[in-house]
Amino acid sequence: QVHLVESGGGLVQAGGSLRLSCAASGSAISFLAMGWYRQAPGKQREWVARMSSGGSTNYSDAVTGRFTISRDNAKNTVYLQMNSLKPEDTAVYYCNTFRGGNDYWGQGTQVTVSS
Repeated sequence: QVHLVESGGGLVQAGGSLRLSCAASGSAISFLAMGWYRQAPGKQREWVARMSSGGSTNYSDAVTGRFTISRDNAKNTVYLQMNSLKPEDTAVYYCNTFRGGNDYWGQGTQVTVSS
């Protein structure tokens, strides 16, 4: 069982920055691929960024060049640094991992970007 808890969301003006955190328990994140997803009102959940257990990263086209995923193995925490935020980045952001045939999600953290 993996437990994920997101934090760091909030209200920010367009062009601003936020850093989201995802604290994991139940497994060491260094052995896991970790991902960030988001869901805007009325839209399907979409993938944002991913870090493999080996540390390689991938980003959706919508956030490439603006968002950075990273991790601190000592804190067992994954981060999403979000810069140059746009109103269209407004969504609930979720942390995700997959282990032992199970998908694990956090409760989400709200990010609102005002224009």
